[in-house]
Amino acid sequence: MTAPGTVADVLDLARGAEQDAVARSVFFVAHGTRLAGSDQRYRNRYVLVRVGDSFGACAFEEGELDPDVADLSGEPLTALLDHAAQPLRIAAADAALGAAAPHREDPRAELRTLPTGTPDERAVARDAAVAELLTVAPGARVALIGVVNPLVAAIRERGGEPLLADRNLQRTHWGDPVADDHHAVIAEADAVLATGMTLGNGSFDEILATCRERGVPLAVYAQSGSAVARAFLGAGLTALSAEHFPFSQFSADASPMYLYRGHA
Repeated sequence: MTAPGTVADVLDLARGAEQDAVARSVFFVAHGTRLAGSDQRYRNRYVLVRVGDSFGACAFEEGELDPDVADLSGEPLTALLDHAAQPLRIAAADAALGAAAPHREDPRAELRTLPTGTPDERAVARDAAVAELLTVAPGARVALIGVVNPLVAAIRERGGEPLLADRNLQRTHWGDPVADDHHAVIAEADAVLATGMTLGNGSFDEILATCRERGVPLAVYAQSGSAVARAFLGAGLTALSAEHFPFSQFSADASPMYLYRGHA
């Protein structure tokens, strides 16, 4: 199989993976969190598609989708893969690829169980695991595209210097400036760590191409499109942390995440 070069290539793979599949359930979740000791409120929206024993997911921006998306429940998956909205296409592809090859059955994946706990405890545990994907020398500059405060702290604890970019955040909990454009931080980075949300907002292809051209390792931490991102392992993506729905922030109980690493 030819390695994918773009997200569109992976959508084509998804069309072949589950040709006769039906989207049994389609819905979205709007979610807000403010961690203890912080005045920052995170607001995220996810569209979810269920195919068989798999949920596919993708984050989207306010106004991109509305509650009528639930009317797509019961439609052929191919209709969702050809939908006008990129986040819905990603969620559908994620469901198809996750149903065809679940993370829990992938021999490349290392299972990591996040502990039962508060939102803060689970976020810290999750982001410490994500930071393990980075193999960086002390002082190495790590572009973090999609900023979460515990992940910034985890990068620093591993000796990295975070270079921050996020479309919806201006400063971290500690006052670090956050750029609204990722291009500048990638240009200066020794390694790049990007959120799976880049799959839905259309920036992933350019980030992947830039990292390939510069020879910079790229890791992705994915709730959005984790099975879509996995398709790029060894084709520009070096490492991946993958969560499937329900995500860690939607439960207080122990839950799985999957780490893929060491793919040049």
